[in-house]
Amino acid sequence: MNTHHVQLAEQLQAKASEYINTWSNRQSMITITSVQLSRSADKVTFCVSVYPEDAEGPALGFLMRKRSECRDYLKTHVALGRIPHVDFVLDEGEKNRQKVESLLEE
Repeated sequence: MNTHHVQLAEQLQAKASEYINTWSNRQSMITITSVQLSRSADKVTFCVSVYPEDAEGPALGFLMRKRSECRDYLKTHVALGRIPHVDFVLDEGEKNRQKVESLLEE
């Protein structure tokens, strides 16, 4: 990836995080752990972790319902000609890393 692509992904992550922090119900902590931006920058997928773990379903449901509002937020806060399609997925890698870490502590 070129530098511009990386910077764009970082900017999208920062602004999506702002949106989530502003509009979430605060019953769970939602963190964007990574961003997958397509080569043509027409699709962005935010990988998220949710704490506590039993709130993953409702948190992901919230994020999926708010995709278009998040995209509108990005449109007004990121200087881009065309805002990418927004998607959210649970970061299974982060979940697995946390499980391994807790097993190692035992």
